[in-house]
Amino acid sequence: MQIQQNVIVYVPIEEAECIRAKLIESKVLDMNRKIKKFTENDQNYLLLPVTKEIPEYICLEDNNPEFYESQRSLKELISDEIPAQKFAKIPSSWQVIGTLIVIAIPDELNDIATLIGQKLLQMYPKCTCVVRDKGIKGAFRVPEREIIAGSGTETLHKENGCIFRLDVTKVMFSKGNLAEKKLMSTSSKNEVVVDMFAGIGYFSIPIAVHSSPKKIISIELNPVSFGYLQENILLNHVENLIEPILGDCAVVTPEGIADRVIMGYVGTTHHYLSSGIKALKPEGGVLHYHETTPEKLLPERAVNRVKEAALQLGKNTEILDIRRIKKYAPGVWHVVVDAKIT
Repeated sequence: MQIQQNVIVYVPIEEAECIRAKLIESKVLDMNRKIKKFTENDQNYLLLPVTKEIPEYICLEDNNPEFYESQRSLKELISDEIPAQKFAKIPSSWQVIGTLIVIAIPDELNDIATLIGQKLLQMYPKCTCVVRDKGIKGAFRVPEREIIAGSGTETLHKENGCIFRLDVTKVMFSKGNLAEKKLMSTSSKNEVVVDMFAGIGYFSIPIAVHSSPKKIISIELNPVSFGYLQENILLNHVENLIEPILGDCAVVTPEGIADRVIMGYVGTTHHYLSSGIKALKPEGGVLHYHETTPEKLLPERAVNRVKEAALQLGKNTEILDIRRIKKYAPGVWHVVVDAKIT
């Protein structure tokens, strides 16, 4: 049997011991890799290394597998080849997306960026390309990235039993927000869902695969992202559940049809609150509103924006939950407000 050294099972810590025992009994727990702890939204999880994907559990790729047998780190691999003054600037984290590695490298290390890429490929022999991340630009939030080692920037990424095809130089993909993706993928049974700002299917695909919805309307403005959304719908065999729509959410979002609306974009999301609320059925539904909020304005700004938008439409609001997803920038949080609108 070929062992996959980048697959982990993502489980709540209170369930981990029982699941670990089952994995050992099934002989799929990877005994060569370390079990790691992960905290998200104040919830503790364990990342259990396995030798293959397990359909009944959330399976992810491990960015930085830790082996019981010593494996040299990036800093150890590169220490003999760079000046001492640059050693402290070497990045300690990166993303592995499918067969690609995405890493942010400070400008002070421009002259050794290629060397860093080569060492990462040495660490991850299954990966084929290393891409340097320089941020995002434009209304379509296109990533600004360049190849520093290897070749080919399109890949297939597996996450939570779903497959995503993407080009990391053309569309964004975050391996974070794991708890939020899990929550959405189990919350929409027999519902009509409108996924505004759907991207390549970050929320739509897991919902369709895991939640048995009646229907999902997935709206995306960026033609490149929309093309990958269409392809990912086919790759995951959910074309009978998802209707993709290319266009501006302010213009093409349908009205009065949804049990649940996901507004999973951050930046100018509040400008689209009216469209999101109008998409809900006349008798009401649940809105998941994402925004980036300065810490000093938490949680009032995000909550008040939802309430005010609903009030202008003659609707009532019941706040169901407020979640901090992750730090977006110093002093700024990516948050989600769950609201029942009636």
